[in-house]
Amino acid sequence: KNESMQMNLLYQNYPNPYNPETTITYRLEHYSPVLLKVYDVLGKEITTLVNERQAQGEYHCPLNSSALQLSSGVYFYQLTVGTFIQTKKMIVLQ
Repeated sequence: KNESMQMNLLYQNYPNPYNPETTITYRLEHYSPVLLKVYDVLGKEITTLVNERQAQGEYHCPLNSSALQLSSGVYFYQLTVGTFIQTKKMIVLQ
């Protein structure tokens, strides 16, 4: 099997910019250990949204900036599935 055809995928959160709720969507090619984390602009970890093995498919993870007490600014969310790592930027407007 050609590994370059890997279909794990992290989508841009929607809506973005957001306040106070957004949704992070990602797709898994296989049953895999999944790690989804949020970082601030300095790279400090804010929270872990997902840390478990998940089946193949598409997932929608809600994120509430008020619950995490996030101030306005740029944040990053990162999906790690095995050796696959993808990061996207999101903006919180309070």
